[in-house]
Amino acid sequence: MRKLFAQVAPIAAMVLALSAPAMAAEEEGATPHYPLLKPKLVDWSFAGPLGGYDKGQLQRGLKVYTEVCAACHSMNLVAFRTLEDLGYNEAQVKTFAANYEVEDGPNGDGEMFTRTAVQSDYFPSPFPNEEAAAAANNGAAPPDFSLLAKARYVERGFPQFVFDIFTGYNESGPNYIYSLLTGYQEPPEGIEVPEGAYFNPYYLAGPALAMAPPLSDEQVTYDDGSPETVDQYSKDVSAFMMWAAEPHMEERKRTGFMVILFLLILTGLIFMTKKSIFSRVEH
Repeated sequence: MRKLFAQVAPIAAMVLALSAPAMAAEEEGATPHYPLLKPKLVDWSFAGPLGGYDKGQLQRGLKVYTEVCAACHSMNLVAFRTLEDLGYNEAQVKTFAANYEVEDGPNGDGEMFTRTAVQSDYFPSPFPNEEAAAAANNGAAPPDFSLLAKARYVERGFPQFVFDIFTGYNESGPNYIYSLLTGYQEPPEGIEVPEGAYFNPYYLAGPALAMAPPLSDEQVTYDDGSPETVDQYSKDVSAFMMWAAEPHMEERKRTGFMVILFLLILTGLIFMTKKSIFSRVEH
């Protein structure tokens, strides 16, 4: 019976979650809660207090970003020089940056001009301004990718958030991005999707969003033999976005570990000192 319940429970939960908006619409004044489904849990290499980035995955994520996502999404806070953290050498970063044109100036005549990007430049935006970005994307300007993995957070509720404090949970953003990229589907009965929008039960702001499914199988060619699937692309670009939002995470974790270790040793020394001193004192 328990085994049967374990198999049926997830299916029942999904059905209830997807049908919630339809039931809520029947109740006057009721507002559905988004996202309709909680983000999927992914086993990230950087998860936990001692986790770290997989440089191979970050390089694949960069490839997905440059070949797919960069057509719409900017990454204005990430400099090309930081790509050395992904395992590239200076010459490779210089060659990579040279693929971009950036605006500079003003020149001697007071005019702005474009030039080939160098390592110290930042990823340029594909649009000249936010209005142009919105006009090219069904009225919704695509968000900048620089801090998106930290900005997108889905509440996990009690008691899960209590455990998150002790486990160092910081994967909410990547889990959400991965779930969103792999979560496009046909809307269930009772959910109205506006024209030009796409149903996605993992979307935070509503049942549908203006962005069409951006990924498809065999869309990006990997050089390391990794699967060229939507699932793999989504994991890789989500991990890359996490690195972009928190490039010093590994250093922060190492520092935190050393601080904890120091405090434990200090506590032990203090206890032993107290015991040694008070062992000679008559009670």
